[in-house]
Amino acid sequence: MQLSRITGFLSAAALTLTVTLGVATNAQAAPASSGPAYVAMGDSYSSGVGAGSYDSDSGGCKRSTQAYPALWAADHAPSDFAFVACSGARTGDVLDQQMGALNSDTGLVSLSIGGNDAGFSSVMQSCVLGSDSSCLDRINQAGTFVRDQLPGRLDSVYSAISDKAPNARVVVLGYPRLYKLGGTCIGLSDTKRRALNAAADLMDSVIAKRAADHGFGYGDVAAAFAGHELCSGSPWLHSVSWPVDESYHPTADGQSQGYLPVFTSAAG
Repeated sequence: MQLSRITGFLSAAALTLTVTLGVATNAQAAPASSGPAYVAMGDSYSSGVGAGSYDSDSGGCKRSTQAYPALWAADHAPSDFAFVACSGARTGDVLDQQMGALNSDTGLVSLSIGGNDAGFSSVMQSCVLGSDSSCLDRINQAGTFVRDQLPGRLDSVYSAISDKAPNARVVVLGYPRLYKLGGTCIGLSDTKRRALNAAADLMDSVIAKRAADHGFGYGDVAAAFAGHELCSGSPWLHSVSWPVDESYHPTADGQSQGYLPVFTSAAG
């Protein structure tokens, strides 16, 4: 073979190899398929209070990188992720401060809300510091609110989400029971624990019913937390703790092993 022909052959082979490698490189560099644009709304159980690793930019909202919305987003690569859940949020706060994250391109929404409307912190304060009777009285007051007023407030939030994000799959998350029953539990009688668990069940039943009536998915975390309540051997919830706002909130394990699997399953 003449030198010119050998040179031409090698040049063509090199070009072919370069093109082939370039295609392979581009294929490897292509990003993985993205999940739906995701908006995480709601209160401290969704922002991740109690899980630590808070985003300093979130300020008092205390959004955690260990919260179930952030963990889900890290696993599923949504095309967009807006994390707007905020500690202390009530239904009115969701309407006034969090709806701006939604639009017609939103494909997935998560939400936990209602506990602060019902006076969760006040109930816990009464039950931890007061007598059995004062605890039960405060729980009964909260129960009346949950039955009579909370449904309408939830309807307002759920309707606004549907209006702002008509194409989204919406998953509403409930709240866990706080206490394991039976045996001894420092600071709280079994009477108080039973009443607080019953209050959580009432709250969840109202939330689940309103979510279903709006065509939303519902994530029941009570079963996921079974065996990991306070006064169990391996709780996924903080008892009275410091900072005090982390008291009675899920730990990082509660978010990753309790809330995340429930949300992932409900999100489809």
